Amino acid sequence: QVQLAESGGGSVQAGGSLRLSCEASGKTYRWTGWFRQAPGKEREGVAILPRGGSPYSSEPVKGRFTITQDSAKNTVYLQMDNLKPEDTAMYYCAATDDGILRPRAMRPQDFDYWGQGIQVYVSS
Repeated sequence: QVQLAESGGGSVQAGGSLRLSCEASGKTYRWTGWFRQAPGKEREGVAILPRGGSPYSSEPVKGRFTITQDSAKNTVYLQMDNLKPEDTAMYYCAATDDGILRPRAMRPQDFDYWGQGIQVYVSS
């Protein structure tokens, strides 16, 4: 029944901004988040957000990326500012209704539902 749909990716020059959106069908999950994977690298957590709580973000994006949620629209956003070439990756929206024991680890295996991914390319 669940489906996550990402939008807002594309190409941008270093120092620019993008905002990714992830719309979930029919509900707001206990946890939502963003992960990314570059070619030849493992999937890594970017930022995750508990329902009604405060976000966690990874060190490489801290201070540059912000995750927010609009519960009425069942949508989670990732505002990406001051983008760097090393941010180039496929970005995935993820969600789960389960609890997460170690949320700071931002483990992909803690998430049950995934979007198809959206490409972000940062030039320079």
